[in-house]
Amino acid sequence: MSNPSQTVRLTQVRDYQFDADFGGQRPPVRIDEPAPLGQGVGPSPVQLLSSAVGSCLSASLLFALRKFKQQPDPINCEVQAEVGRGAGNRLRVLSMSANLTLGVPADTLEHLDRVLATFEDYCTVTQSVSQGFPVTVSIFDIHGTRLK
Repeated sequence: MSNPSQTVRLTQVRDYQFDADFGGQRPPVRIDEPAPLGQGVGPSPVQLLSSAVGSCLSASLLFALRKFKQQPDPINCEVQAEVGRGAGNRLRVLSMSANLTLGVPADTLEHLDRVLATFEDYCTVTQSVSQGFPVTVSIFDIHGTRLK
């Protein structure tokens, strides 16, 4: 990553809706809390956090495989966040689980064991949030065979 500092600007639109401006030519993203607090017109903060974890894991896996000139595309990822009461009886993300699916059979990829053993270490977001709550990662190939 060329710029270690990242800035997002949030502007309240109304009630619990905020537009997130990521800078440059990117369009803003409307963020909103689900009902009954908000109207759910955009992703919630928990959904954005989940998407950040999933995107980072997917990109790290893709990068690690491509280093060995492997083509696992398309990679799919589903992230589930468990939200519940934490300390002080406040709502918190208690854990996340991410299921990544490769777009090809596992036996067509070289060095897969090595990649699966190390790619998570390079995922900036997942390694950061896992300091606060557990993140479980599972990998499957296109046939549904669990690889990790």
